[in-house]
Amino acid sequence: MKILFIGDVVGDIGCEALAKALPKLKQDYGARLAIVNGENSASSGNGLNVRSVKAIFDAGADVITTGNHAFKRDSACEEYEQYDTLIRPANFGNAVPGRGWCELDLGSESVAVVNLVGTAMMLPADNPFRCAEEILPKINAKVIIVDFHAEATAEKRAMGYFLAGRVSGVFGTHTHVPTADEQIIDGTGYITDAGMTGPAESILGVKRDIIIQKFLNYSPRYYAVASGECEVCGVCADVDSKTGRCVSIERFRRIVGFGNFN
Repeated sequence: MKILFIGDVVGDIGCEALAKALPKLKQDYGARLAIVNGENSASSGNGLNVRSVKAIFDAGADVITTGNHAFKRDSACEEYEQYDTLIRPANFGNAVPGRGWCELDLGSESVAVVNLVGTAMMLPADNPFRCAEEILPKINAKVIIVDFHAEATAEKRAMGYFLAGRVSGVFGTHTHVPTADEQIIDGTGYITDAGMTGPAESILGVKRDIIIQKFLNYSPRYYAVASGECEVCGVCADVDSKTGRCVSIERFRRIVGFGNFN
């Protein structure tokens, strides 16, 4: 079974790029399933809202994962209750709406998707390693994909080795820059960061001058999503649905120009 995992969608323009790219990506890879991180998909590039959730599902996503901005917008709370396949980090605990993992019945196959958030240089959350251990025995599916939304590369690598041989894939999100370390660790596909879906000529999706001025002057700045052609970044993992073991993983970065898709 081939599974697409796509990094953080940024703003309206990222949603538009996803809508243009995802059908072709599914066709090119022969993918059965698409998992998309949507935690920055609202217009301003922070959080998600009714419009962005609908746009990502309409583009062809089967599951939307999130991260530290999962509840940046009040309207998101209702969205988590409405969609079983819109999930937020499981280690946020039970006091917030929604669920931290979901299981999809694909007929002869089933797939579980788990969402976790890191704790190094991030907002407080429950221990993601302990949380993963609590969730895994509850899952019936052989194929298990984990979106680990974390800042520190060491924490992401640690999670990859911690879950190696127990899940099909551990794919990092949050830092928006794709890493070149896609690999298979004891049957578990892994990448430290899948990258983002948003403006290519930007700094993590934000207009370049805003970020440069912030570093120059140390002054608070209002972030605005950049424009122009977009990159759509992620991985395609081929997983044996009988054993749950990843047999191959390929990183991709597609450029989407509005008027042309390469």
